[in-house]
Parts: sequence; structure tokens; C-alpha cells
Amino acid sequence: MSPRRILQLGVVVLVLVYPLLAGNSPVYGRLGALVLLAAIGASAWNIVGGYAGQVSVGHAVFFGVGAYSAVVVYTHLGWPPIAGAPLGMAISVGIAAVIGVPTLRLSGHYFSMATIAVAELVRVLSSTSDFLGGAQGLSGPPVPRSVLDLSFISATPYYYIFLAVLVFLLGLTRWIEGARMGFYLRAIKDSERAARSLGVSAGRYKLYAYMLSAAFTALAGSLYLTMFGFIDPESGFGILISVKMLVMAALGGAGQLFGPLVGALILVPLEELSNSLLGGRGAGLTFVVYGAIIVIIARFLPSGLLSLFERRPARRDRAKSAPVAGHAD
Repeated sequence: MSPRRILQLGVVVLVLVYPLLAGNSPVYGRLGALVLLAAIGASAWNIVGGYAGQVSVGHAVFFGVGAYSAVVVYTHLGWPPIAGAPLGMAISVGIAAVIGVPTLRLSGHYFSMATIAVAELVRVLSSTSDFLGGAQGLSGPPVPRSVLDLSFISATPYYYIFLAVLVFLLGLTRWIEGARMGFYLRAIKDSERAARSLGVSAGRYKLYAYMLSAAFTALAGSLYLTMFGFIDPESGFGILISVKMLVMAALGGAGQLFGPLVGALILVPLEELSNSLLGGRGAGLTFVVYGAIIVIIARFLPSGLLSLFERRPARRDRAKSAPVAGHAD
């Protein structure tokens, strides 16, 4: 078994047994749920950013739409917040289709800048909307009315709910990897011009990936609302949300199935530790840390941490083949 497979198996085992390790600790229980929630968002981003190579820095739009949809159906209709998840996913798919057609024609940093502009526009509009609670935001049920409100004192139920969603998302991503769409997306990422020359409809498949990514990012936003019970423009549409998804996927390995989960396992505990040690004084430090991680990844680990477990066997193979080649000469 390769070192990479051993690492992946270790991550899976850790995720499955974590509730037993955390015991009755509310702090560690909440930390585990946050890691899985972050992994859902990063895995959703990975579909378009990792596999298709379209680096979106505006996925906070879909996250916020999912969160606000959940709280709006409660505030204005009295429904359980989770009932807004399908609505948020449908709206996000529609938004992705509308903004994806023009923006996906752009490439490189131009596409990234366009997504940032859209996300900031939505954030500003949400802060001035009375329907969405303006800058003060909206809150979910103050007390649980039924089990459908998904309002629990313990973080353990959230952990298993998030785990089920993450398993489904990873299973779907794995299926896409082996399907025609996965091959097309990887070809587009390597060279869109070459993919087009071979008959791949690059624009269509990039849009498919963008819409699918938007749907699951919105679901992550709805799950966030059910756990925290509050959303405002900054926590829903803030640019840091998009940056977190990007950094987690890139740190673990963008375009790799377990890359976002590995990134979440590292960054979420790091962020929680800095918040607990520095409190409000560490708010600006988060941006500094993420910026430093982006620079390190771009300079030393462009393929993410999981790539470290692929290079060593390759080096050993080259070392073994070198004497043979020299003897043949």
C-alpha cells in the first residue's frame, strides 16, 4: 500500500472514530463538526476550482444564499430552517448559470477577479435589504420547536449530519472523477485549447462544474445556519469565506478527492486555536495566516500536501533506473 493510501485511510479512520476520542467534551465536539462543515464547503469548491481549474474567489455568494435561504423560510414562513436548503441550492444553481456564462469565458486571474466583484456586490446589497435583516442579519429559532429545527445542545448530532453530507459529496465527486465529465474537466484544466481541439465543449462542462459546486456550497451555508442559528452579510458573504475554501483545498491538494478534508483538518484547528488564544485581537491575524499559507503553497507545494506522498516513490524509481541506464550505455 502506497504512503498516500495509508494517509487517506488514516484520515478516514480518524474522522470515523473522532466522536469516541472527543468523548463528552463540548469544545472538541464542536471542533470536529466545524472541520466537517469546512470540508463540505472546500470539497464543493474543489469541483470547479480543483478539477476544472477555475479558481473562484467568490463562492461566498452561494454559501450566503444557502444560509439566508434557511433563515428566511423560518423568519417569513415559520418553516424549519433546513427546509430552505433546497431553495438555497436551486437559487445558487440559477445564480451560477447566470454569472457563469459570461465569467467562465475569462481565464486565469481575470475570472477570479470577476467572482470577487460579484461576491462583494451581493454582500453590499444584502446589507441594505430589510427583507434579509440588513446589516444586523437574521436569527433562527431561539428554542427548538421540533427535531426538524436541527437545534441541538450537543455538537455530536451536527457531526454525524455533516459527516453524512460529506460522504455523499465525496462519493459523488469520486463518481465524477471516473466519468466522462471528470476526464473532460481534467483536460480543460491541463489545457483548455487542447481540450477544445479534441472536441470537448469546454464552456459547457465548466458551467456544469460551476453549477454543481454552487449547489453544494449553498448546502454548506444552510448547514452552517442550522448549527449557529445566525447569519449576517459578513458571515454569509464575506470574502474570507471564499478564501478559506480555496486555501483548504489548495493546502491538502486541489483536484484530489481528500485534499479539502486534509486542509480542513489542519486549518480549522489552527484558526480555533488562534481565536482562543488571541480573542478579538486575532481577527486580522487570520488574513495574515491565510496569506502566508497561499504564498507557501504557491512557492513550495503547488500540488498540495498529498503530493508529498507521491514524489518520494518516483524519486526512488528514478534512483533505481539510473544505474541501469548507465550500464546500457
